[in-house]
Amino acid sequence: MKPAQVWPLAIIPVTLIADQVSKWMVLSNERFRAMECFHDKYACGAIELPGPINLSMVWNRGMSYGMFQSDGIGRWILAGIMLAIALGFLRWLLVAEGRLLKLSLALVIGGAFGNLVDRVRFGAVVDFINAGALHFPWVFNVADAAISVGAVLLFADQFLLSGKKQAKSPDQTSET
Repeated sequence: MKPAQVWPLAIIPVTLIADQVSKWMVLSNERFRAMECFHDKYACGAIELPGPINLSMVWNRGMSYGMFQSDGIGRWILAGIMLAIALGFLRWLLVAEGRLLKLSLALVIGGAFGNLVDRVRFGAVVDFINAGALHFPWVFNVADAAISVGAVLLFADQFLLSGKKQAKSPDQTSET
């Protein structure tokens, strides 16, 4: 494989590992009482940090940012949907052209797999980054951040920069 094909594939496990290591650190910190509050619908424990970001452990039984909360069979339906989306994006990544597109897809895929590991392992996702002081209402994690950044980059690549790509395309001829 050429380096242009390998680096996007390397971002996926790097994102997944960063997500899982950060969640392991939260789960292993006694101040969060993560396993004690597994069935609670509110924040488990919190650590205040200097600045606008705090750490607040919550169990998210939905998708990114708490959408589509579910337990039981819904857990497995969400896991299946997440897996299908991640595999669809992986297929797209394998044929994608352009660095920004490849980066955006790799971030989304790595984040999706990070949250999928939690969903299968616990039936819920570990969320802990609280930016409420910045008027951001959701508690999220590294995987959610990767998915969000990847989605913004994907939007930029597909909609904001697509006109420039077409304008610079050498296979287009101008009629005079």
